[in-house]
Order: sequence, then C-alpha cells, then structure tokens
Amino acid sequence: MAPVNLSDLDAFTAVARARSFRGAAGLRNVSASSLSEALKRLEADLGVRLLNRTTRSVTPTEAGERLLQQLTPALSDIEGALTAAKSQRDRPAGTLRLNVPEIVAEKILPAIVARFLVAHPGIRMEIAANNTFIDVVAEGFDAGIRYEEKLERDMIAIPIGPRTQRYVAAASPGYLAAHGKPRHPRELVNHACIGHRFASGRSSVWEFERGGRAVKISPAGPLIGSNIELELAAAAAGLGIVYSFAEFVGPEIERGALTEILADWSISFPGPYLYFPSRRHMPAPLRAFVDFVKNEPPA
Repeated sequence: MAPVNLSDLDAFTAVARARSFRGAAGLRNVSASSLSEALKRLEADLGVRLLNRTTRSVTPTEAGERLLQQLTPALSDIEGALTAAKSQRDRPAGTLRLNVPEIVAEKILPAIVARFLVAHPGIRMEIAANNTFIDVVAEGFDAGIRYEEKLERDMIAIPIGPRTQRYVAAASPGYLAAHGKPRHPRELVNHACIGHRFASGRSSVWEFERGGRAVKISPAGPLIGSNIELELAAAAAGLGIVYSFAEFVGPEIERGALTEILADWSISFPGPYLYFPSRRHMPAPLRAFVDFVKNEPPA
C-alpha cells in the first residue's frame, strides 16, 4: 500500500466531523473540491469507502467511523506538537551562543543582553569573548559580533551597539609634564609607548588620520601587554602613552588619571555588527535576538 498523505487524513477528519464538504471547507478556508479530491485519494490508497455521500448528507461508513475514532487522539497529539513548536516562535526558549571581541563583551553587550534576557526569560545566553577571528559555525556558535573588516561575505550582518567608535591616545599628566605633549603622531617615535599584542601574536599598529592624511606608527616602549587593564594601569603610573578604544580609555580620562593627546588626529570607525549564517529557519533564540537588536534605538 502506498504511503498515506497526512493532509488527506486531516481532510477526512474535517469532513467526517462536519458531516459536510462545504462546512469543512469553510472551517479550513479551502475549497470543497480540494477536500473531495483528498477523500478520493485517501479511499483509493486504503481501498475502502470512508464516507457515504448524497446530495443532502455526508456520513461516515463503518470503516470511516472506526478510522475517525482511531485518528482523533493521534491527530490531537500532532496538533499539540505543532502548537508547541509554533509557540517557540512567539515565546522562544533555548540557548544562544555568541562569540564576540572583548571590547564588545565588556563595553557594549552588558546593557543589551540585560534588556534582552529580561524580555525573553526562556532564553539562556553563552557569550565567549575572543579577539581572534574564528569560524563561528564550525566552533558551534549561533552567531558572532565583529567589526566590518572581519566579516565574511556569506554572512548576514546587522549593526549592534554604537554606530561610530574611535581610538584614543592618552598619557598621565605626570608623563606629559616630564616628556612634553606630542603635537603630531610622528613625534610618538620619541616617546615611550605602551603596546598591545593580540592573541594571534600580532602587535598593534597605531593609526591616526586628519584632513584625509593617514599616519601609522609601530609603538615602542617599556611594555607590551595583552590586557587593557594592565596597559591602562601602566599609563596611569606614568610609564608611557596608551592607545585603545575610547570606551576603555575614557573613564581614566574622566577621573583625571590620563589626559587625551592628539585628539585632532583621532580616528573614527564604524561600530560592530552581529553576523550569522543565512538560514531560512534560524534557531528561535537567534531569531529573537536578531529582532531585538533590529528594534534597539541606534546608539
């Protein structure tokens, strides 16, 4: 016997319960002729008549009545399972795994994540801070956050967090009093600079721009760190000039531990992007987060 189409079974139960093709069609928002065709297919597949049809009535045969009784609990279970699956779209639950840079984890995501989790109590988030660009899908993450120059072309990307960020160079008032305040980025070669080494092993290059002119400096000095807190502490202690995201350096400037230098050469760049594979049916927690981020007011 050929496999029975579940939609034909659904059509049979609708007509058998309504005792009418036209009534069942109205409830299902389909045509009566489509239900009639479904019944013909089902009866042909089973090799038995399920409904007695006259111009005035439609009633189940003995075989049809028995099939209806046996199908009712099974179809009810299927309907419940489908309703539960659809509810995940409206009330998503599960785990959302993100891979993000440290600057995003520390300065951008905290407020966003807090608001998101309050709005979606059924979702649990796992966030891995990693400054090395990885294949998020291969590593088991649902999505990642990176800056524009690191995005793969086959990914969908949407803005998240501030749309403009900038780098800031700063030194302690004591260091500047002792060594002078540089007026041009090239003067940094004569100053103690606190460098940064990424997890990849690459050392940072300081970039400055003004009036369309760009200057790149390879910093040299008493310290190369891999942790911004260590680098900021060294700069506040007067060991040299530090260069990093304004979000990191700004609080030290506000409390007077550091003074910004070369502000007119400060370089700005686009903020980060949430990126994820192109999927027709993405996991419910990711879909909820994407929709939430899209509705966030721009920072």
